[in-house]
Parts: sequence; structure tokens; C-alpha cells
Amino acid sequence: MNGLFSGAAARAALRSAYACLAELHDTVGVSGLDAADTNPGLMAVVDQHAAGVRDSLSADTRPLTAVLLAAYAEGVRDAAFTHGWRPPVGPIIDWSANDWVMQRLLAVCALARTLPPSN
Repeated sequence: MNGLFSGAAARAALRSAYACLAELHDTVGVSGLDAADTNPGLMAVVDQHAAGVRDSLSADTRPLTAVLLAAYAEGVRDAAFTHGWRPPVGPIIDWSANDWVMQRLLAVCALARTLPPSN
């Protein structure tokens, strides 16, 4: 029975991770990645943050997964809230603002695009 539960728990974790990344994409990734596509400076910042995320997750020795990326994004968000950060208010995000947390979350969105699609 333990093996069956482990498989179910892993599938639930994967579904939850993909749901978390989809929500992040909807709230941050859509506008941010569109902005980065038209702003080489922002794209360079996102690329630097993506390298930092990959380094933090030891992506050179193990593959990126939805679970790792979602957990990382939640950790960044939780730590930022603990230190007084608040997300932008309103439907439009000012990507010209130098907001490390938003840039880091946008990098997670960029990395999530490289993952295989969820089933």
C-alpha cells in the first residue's frame, strides 16, 4: 500500500506544482514576458535571475521540475512578505520598476516555459 500512496502523493504534488506555476504565469508571467520580449534590458535582467534560480536549485546537477520551481517561487514570495514586500496593486505591472522579487518570479515563469507540459 505504501508504494500506491507514494505514487498518488507524487501525482498530487505535481498537479499542485503545475497549478501554482500556472497561477504565477497568469499573474506575473503573461505581462512580464511580453514586456521582456520588447525590452532587451528587462530580458537581460530576467536571464540573470533565471541563472540565479538555476544555481540555487543546483540545476547543473539535477533537472528542473515543476515541483522545484513552484516550491522556489513560494519560498521567494513567503520570504519577501516576511520582510515587508507587497505585490503591485492593480491589473498593470510597471516592469520598469526595479523590483527584485517580481523580477525573480518572472524568471521562474521563464524557466517554467522550458518544462514539459503537464498531463
